[in-house]
Amino acid sequence: MTSAMFGAKTRKIERLDFILAGAQKSGTTALHYFLAAHPKITMGDQQEMHFFDDDAMFADSVDYEQLHKHYPRLAPSIIAGDCTPSYVYYEPAAERIWQYNPKIKLLVLLRNPVERAFAHWNMQRFKGREPLDFFDALREEKTRIAGAPPAEAGRFAYVDRGFYARQIQRLFKFFPREQMKVVKFEEFKDKQRETLVSIFSFLGLGPVRSVPSKDRNVVPYERVMNWEERVFLYNLFADDIAKLEQMLDWNCSDWKL
Repeated sequence: MTSAMFGAKTRKIERLDFILAGAQKSGTTALHYFLAAHPKITMGDQQEMHFFDDDAMFADSVDYEQLHKHYPRLAPSIIAGDCTPSYVYYEPAAERIWQYNPKIKLLVLLRNPVERAFAHWNMQRFKGREPLDFFDALREEKTRIAGAPPAEAGRFAYVDRGFYARQIQRLFKFFPREQMKVVKFEEFKDKQRETLVSIFSFLGLGPVRSVPSKDRNVVPYERVMNWEERVFLYNLFADDIAKLEQMLDWNCSDWKL
């Protein structure tokens, strides 16, 4: 986008309007694709800015220009967003985002945490980062996280990233619910058009003409999850799923065994 396209009435970005803050392996890449395709939205020059989870950016006085430099000058009707799925999980991010813009809107996609954990492990295997088989990785997770620096720990947080209730509760501590839209990945996948209309409406925008659907960030699975692994994970997540249902007034029966 250039100023010539919009005449002289362009503005330098002062604050992002919204952030797609997570969760990892829950459809954020696909949603980023649809957001970026909307004529009234700019998502900047890269998919994940990783500004609010970069501790070095917050070690001294914060230079938000390091974030804003990724965005063009905007026409008044264009809104700006970022998609960094780790923000919902990384504890300091919520307060940092609130200090940056307390009026910002937040989008969060949540997937069945059992399926999310397995998708996460498969991604790590595909990238050559995970030497352990899935069940071994689950058993070693706490030890691995405890011994890793924060930036690395999340790579192996297959279970920990799936405890959504405490992550959403942390966001609610800083942001009123009307500034947040939490969407089930399964609904986004099965009712994509209706879900996108609802998301664009939340952002104050009308629906976009049909955009070709496209599988994004699809990683081939090394194998299927076995029943023992599924039961083990569900037992870990059952209480948290119940809390999330109550917190968001959701029905997560499709996440249960």
